[in-house]
Amino acid sequence: MNDEPAGAAYRIEDLAHHSGATVRTIRAYQDRGLLPRPERRGRANVYSDAHLTRLRQIADLLDRGYTLASIKELLEAWDAGRGLGGVLGLVAEVDGPWTDEEAVRISRAELVERFGGAPDEAAVADAVELGVLELLPGEEDLFLVPSPQELAVAAELHEAGVPLSAIADHLRELRGQVEHIATRFLEFTTEHVFARYLGQHQPPNEADAVEAATLVRRLRPLAQQTVDAELARAMRLFATRQLRRHLDADAPAESADGSCSLRIPASTMRAVEKLVGPEQASAFITAATEREVQSRTLDTLAANMRESNKLGQSS
Repeated sequence: MNDEPAGAAYRIEDLAHHSGATVRTIRAYQDRGLLPRPERRGRANVYSDAHLTRLRQIADLLDRGYTLASIKELLEAWDAGRGLGGVLGLVAEVDGPWTDEEAVRISRAELVERFGGAPDEAAVADAVELGVLELLPGEEDLFLVPSPQELAVAAELHEAGVPLSAIADHLRELRGQVEHIATRFLEFTTEHVFARYLGQHQPPNEADAVEAATLVRRLRPLAQQTVDAELARAMRLFATRQLRRHLDADAPAESADGSCSLRIPASTMRAVEKLVGPEQASAFITAATEREVQSRTLDTLAANMRESNKLGQSS
């Protein structure tokens, strides 16, 4: 730990009180090498402000989801003089809000009024499970709404005649697909953008962490912009097709589940069925196709980004 001028002196009980950690936790951190040993003064062990700062750093990183092993690596880098400020800045950038929306509170009575005036405890339970509503400690009739926009969409759909249970089921399905897109985007940008800044087995140095944080700020809106553009394109395409089918009496009828037939070589079908079973073959082919489409969309996005960077450097 960096040498610091002498300041306040704490017994371990005092350090626990000021840091919010327990005495047992402080001793465990010492045993694991996360916290330096105290200074011995006579018969007493004395801790300093530096120990208090270190405990607060550990608590902050734990809150952000880091393991004790990874925290130890970060703190060792700090002790070696490599700097922790850039790393913490990167952590804060990634953990920061990825939307401009601000959470609001809504009462149970307001919720009932927005969704038709009749209480529906099953729908409320679904909304809490999905995180559309969050329970507030000690408040039975008050909820936190992390995304007012998402709640407003649900209210509009319900007013248009969609049952609340169907809205919840749709959100579950949509969330799985969106999480796949987010995972793919992060894998993609890590491979092509962040790999050169973030080492596999050690924390980044100060300069690399600062550069990576800057890139996070630049790339943050790209995933949403791409999804928005692709969703708009797909909605325009399929909405137009569906309207034409309804207006054209001579158009061939589509199957009830919205599926269509296509020819797949028998050898391919046998290979898929051997891999996942006959019952899952259709779902497997659909998922593989969707993943390929999403992958190509992200590849195109990255290519455009690289081209934009080249143009920016040459200008």
